[in-house]
Amino acid sequence: MIEVVAELSRGPVFLAGEALECVVTVTNPLPPTATSASSEALAWASAQIHCQFHASESRVALPPPDSSQPDVQPDSQTVFLPHRGERGQCILSTPPKILFCDLRLDPGESKSYSYSEVLPTEGPPSFRGQSVKYVYKLTIGCQRVNSPITLLRVPLRVLVLTGLQDVHFPQDEAVAPSSPFLEEDDSGKKDSWLAELAGERLMAATSCRSLHLYNISDGRGKVGTFGIFKSVYRLGEDVVGTLNLGEGTVACLQFSVSLQTEERVQPEYQRRRGTGVAPSVSHVTHARHQESCLHTTRTSFSLPIPLCSTPGFCTAIVSLKWRLHFEFVTSREPGLVLLPPLEQPEPATWTGPEQVPVDTFSWDLPIKVLPTSPTLVSYAAPGPSTSSITI
Repeated sequence: MIEVVAELSRGPVFLAGEALECVVTVTNPLPPTATSASSEALAWASAQIHCQFHASESRVALPPPDSSQPDVQPDSQTVFLPHRGERGQCILSTPPKILFCDLRLDPGESKSYSYSEVLPTEGPPSFRGQSVKYVYKLTIGCQRVNSPITLLRVPLRVLVLTGLQDVHFPQDEAVAPSSPFLEEDDSGKKDSWLAELAGERLMAATSCRSLHLYNISDGRGKVGTFGIFKSVYRLGEDVVGTLNLGEGTVACLQFSVSLQTEERVQPEYQRRRGTGVAPSVSHVTHARHQESCLHTTRTSFSLPIPLCSTPGFCTAIVSLKWRLHFEFVTSREPGLVLLPPLEQPEPATWTGPEQVPVDTFSWDLPIKVLPTSPTLVSYAAPGPSTSSITI
């Protein structure tokens, strides 16, 4: 029996273009007092990163797969296929790397191996939607002699920042000066430079503030004015807005605002409408604010963007966009007053009207959500960074 443990040193969240580092530890769990006949051996072990794509059959019409390439690896083969037995299609993979060959471990002995690979920048981000799913995994394959291959999968989350694909790593002289007494390899320099560049671009895109005002009206007049200071956000930020109802000519009884994502299948992959066909557009609400606002002059709201959500992106099959979805309930009666009179000659009992004729309407405001620091996401929304298997 051999125990294989894979641990991601920095957590399971990465930015496309960064280098993933994983330490693979192989241990013979038997006590050292066991006889030498209890030694265990592995023929080889390899590691590879791949992205698995799965689409809902009721929402997405994909071309038929190529049947000449089997998706499942027979146990008798010695070919390393990281996506063996998984649903969907493998749309992206890195070259496999061999960790070791002909490894023999005595009882209680343990050996560790380091795996490093740069995450491709041309792939989609990690996403689990209602129409499609993009799932990244680091798969480690191990095999004993004359035994089937055993796969150990470590889930990953990949964030994609548009624009980093065309950026080239500068030469050493262009990098900020470093201490000559500290050793730092090129991959470490590139990772720190890439993280710094991504942080600068995110800060430049999301730090600009300018008040944007929108007049909200229905068919009978003005309801109010909505104000927001920016339209580009990062994961983890709060969407803050103000609503001025004092200038409206139509009484607003209640309003709600929802932070939503819109997942839309591209037209060429949409299924034709019919029995059993799901809609090609789906919405998910991540945060919501509702308020009764009759006789309210000014109010505000704050909606947090979850760190576990996916920033907006677009592929050939699906697109994901963010928006603020407003719903207003207004009165049909002009000059509606639902307060008791201030001056009465005699004491009297006052009750509000039992029924008020109302109208409802909605409004959508698109916003843009970008990724944030992968380290921040790993700390704030931790996920499993260690996986193990026993062979």
